[in-house]
Amino acid sequence: MAAKRDYYEVLGVPRDAAAADVAGAYRKLAIQFHPDSNPGDEDAIAKFKEAAEAYEVLGDADKRARYDRFGHAGVDGPGGGGAHFTDVEDIFEAFGDIFGGGIFGDLFGGGRRRGRRVHRGADIECRVTLELEEAASGAERTVHFDRHANCRTCSGSGAAPGSPPQTCPRCGGRGQVVQSAGILRVQTTCPSCQGNGRVITDPCTDCDGRGQQAERIELQVAIPAGVDDGMRVRLSGEGEPSRNGGPPGDCYCLIRVKPHKLFQREEQHLFLQLPITYSQAALGATVEVPTLTGRTDIVIPAGTQSGEMFRVGGAGLADPRQRRHKGDLHVQAVIEVPKKLTAQQEQLLRELAEVEQANVSPHRKSFFGQLKDYFTARQETADTPSPVKD
Repeated sequence: MAAKRDYYEVLGVPRDAAAADVAGAYRKLAIQFHPDSNPGDEDAIAKFKEAAEAYEVLGDADKRARYDRFGHAGVDGPGGGGAHFTDVEDIFEAFGDIFGGGIFGDLFGGGRRRGRRVHRGADIECRVTLELEEAASGAERTVHFDRHANCRTCSGSGAAPGSPPQTCPRCGGRGQVVQSAGILRVQTTCPSCQGNGRVITDPCTDCDGRGQQAERIELQVAIPAGVDDGMRVRLSGEGEPSRNGGPPGDCYCLIRVKPHKLFQREEQHLFLQLPITYSQAALGATVEVPTLTGRTDIVIPAGTQSGEMFRVGGAGLADPRQRRHKGDLHVQAVIEVPKKLTAQQEQLLRELAEVEQANVSPHRKSFFGQLKDYFTARQETADTPSPVKD
């Protein structure tokens, strides 16, 4: 039996090729050697299978790693994960997502799938605004949004009662038609039924043949603790219904968290600026600080400099993905200089300045005191006789 070719050689890509390049190379080979493009060509079918086998390994990160380390021995045999396709239909089954809407789009009849395609309903969005405290603890909120529901009159068929939809004569109910483009056959949505596989000859008058009507929805939403601004909570299955029997879409609840007056937030951590006096910074103090759940004390050690940070562990917010882990509260000490001093405060500070031998501004007089000195000086100048010239 002939030895297997190197999978990288089969796809024509270097060993360090990116995943997208591997997929692109397989796409080209699959189009080139596809059985629909090469009817009766056994050599093309063999190359088609060989390319699929190579992509099955190199398109999977774990299998590719084993192949890079051990070669074919790493992926052959039981538990190896390598593929051994014996039939073209096996390839369509293995890579159905690729042939029916992945890197192949609608080429070759979507991997020879039969019947009408089923589409998932559309996703929709609603919004919830929270205070930071609510985001930290979690909340229950009632949300309102609009979506469609099957028409009660026609039960979603779009046809008037007593006039059921008819199978589309153009696509035979498959919702897809195949058009020739040179040697290729391209599958597209049927223009007669828009992919539904059915046509309505007598539309329902209540929904105008659409089969759906708008309705207002009210739901209770549990917002998990620790959500951040811009996060979304998924309400599974609460989106738009499918128009052809597929699963409904989802509703995504977009979270907005209001800015807080005291706290700044960075992910699960909180930051707070705490004003302290010069004496507290110099002598040390125990200071009460706010948290989202109450109050706590922190110790300001003697000699604290303005801008120093103090951590209160676990006083931040929970991580909604890992609820056991909580962020911290980081308190930044900011030494506050008073704009006005009492006479006693000024006296004490001047005595301290003398001890430190610091050059400080002289004692400031009041405005009226300065005004009195100004006019007194002018009067003394006016009363002084001018010198007599010879």
